[in-house]
Amino acid sequence: MTVRTRIAPSPTGDPHVGTAYVALFNLCFARQHGGEFILRIEDTDRERSTSESEQMILDSLRWLGIEWSEGPDIGGPHAPYRQSERGGIYTDYAQRLLESGHAFRCYRTGEELDEMREARKAQGLYTALKFADLALPEEERARREQEGWSSVVRMHVPDEGTCVIHDMLRGEIELDWAQVDAQILIKSDGMPTYHMANVVDDHLMGITHVLRGEEWINSAPKHRLLYEYFGWPMPELCHLPLLRNPDKSKLSKRKNPTSINYYRRMGYLPEAVINYLGRMGWSMPNDREKFTLDEMMAHFDINRISLGGPVFDLEKLTWLNGVYIREDLDDEALMRRLMEWSFNEEYVGRILPEVRPRVQTLAEVMPLAGHFFSGLPHINANSFEGIRLEQETIVTLLQFLVWRFEAVGHWDKEHLLSVVQELAGHFELKMKAFLAPVFVAITGSQTSTSVMDAMVILGSDMTRARLRHAIEQLGGVSKKQTKRLEKQYREIGQAGA
Repeated sequence: MTVRTRIAPSPTGDPHVGTAYVALFNLCFARQHGGEFILRIEDTDRERSTSESEQMILDSLRWLGIEWSEGPDIGGPHAPYRQSERGGIYTDYAQRLLESGHAFRCYRTGEELDEMREARKAQGLYTALKFADLALPEEERARREQEGWSSVVRMHVPDEGTCVIHDMLRGEIELDWAQVDAQILIKSDGMPTYHMANVVDDHLMGITHVLRGEEWINSAPKHRLLYEYFGWPMPELCHLPLLRNPDKSKLSKRKNPTSINYYRRMGYLPEAVINYLGRMGWSMPNDREKFTLDEMMAHFDINRISLGGPVFDLEKLTWLNGVYIREDLDDEALMRRLMEWSFNEEYVGRILPEVRPRVQTLAEVMPLAGHFFSGLPHINANSFEGIRLEQETIVTLLQFLVWRFEAVGHWDKEHLLSVVQELAGHFELKMKAFLAPVFVAITGSQTSTSVMDAMVILGSDMTRARLRHAIEQLGGVSKKQTKRLEKQYREIGQAGA
């Protein structure tokens, strides 16, 4: 048997370090056994998936040195490797389940589902809904079908009993069927859910081992049931410990930069980042902290993975990056890295049109363009003095801008300008007044090159990181404040709907 592992990211945003972490362990496990590692794009979320995000995933993984033998960009014997291009396959397999009685078509509305769950919750029962809960009287079902009501395909799941899942790290895991929903397999738009597409693709692509984050443990019973319904052998499962913030909470962009692009833009070396991710819950036989990707693949042993949630410590990564710069790069190599990082023709070529109209001597270029070649600006609360807005208003404005930018699928001036204009209208501010604190957050100054163009050039990751940094310099946002701001933010969306 040839060992085959995979990574299957969703192209719905910036490439996450968690994706790289899971990809790394899948790659090392496959190489340890002389097997294959493949990349599949799970883009069934039509509204949020973008080609730009997919390309960022491919570029960031390759920047880290992670390569795959099959994928959407290089093809392979099991193409296509984008789920959006495999729709007919999932429809066929869903029909098999319907015909065998392992799935059913559900015409329930969202309101009905909410009511049923609330009723179960009030009775002290699990909120998971089964076929018996969802089934309509035959006459009503026929009416809704005839009238063309929206429907989904759901799988049958047991009402009671225990499902036992074998995990390569954790051994036997018991999960209660009473907590498992009659999972949707095909959505009302005809696209498969993760669970359906995941199982079908893993089988058809010959995946033998699935190494994934521990957040998928509760989904394992649904997957096992689908394998049984289809009569297929289930891959071996290994649920990796989640990356954690220093306070042990799940790694999140609110407490740590999570985008691979951020670390690339901040000047971290790819070999340092991949080394650090390798140290997340795993160790070399001799426990040394510094090692290459090739060394990790050569010595990888899945039994050396620790289940105690690995803490993503930015200070430790920064220290390790410094070790690589000092120990592995001589002056010539360091110069090359600097040129590859930001002092390259393509990047500088985007910046020159911004500074050329504003300078009279070459000596003025770097002070004016410095924010394009730095990490987080050296600012504090005093940097915002002179801006005619209350500090609380500035924090709210910057926070709303972060949340709006997180939803921007196409990072260009047109889309960013639309966001800024919308929020400026909400705060009843002219564009110049709205952008005043944004200038400071992004460029470190109240006067600089066009802040709109700067955000486009810096990219989504660095832009949001600088906005968050500014918020922290202004005192940050407490959990209580966050809840209040989230409520206000939702009201903006409702007003614009």
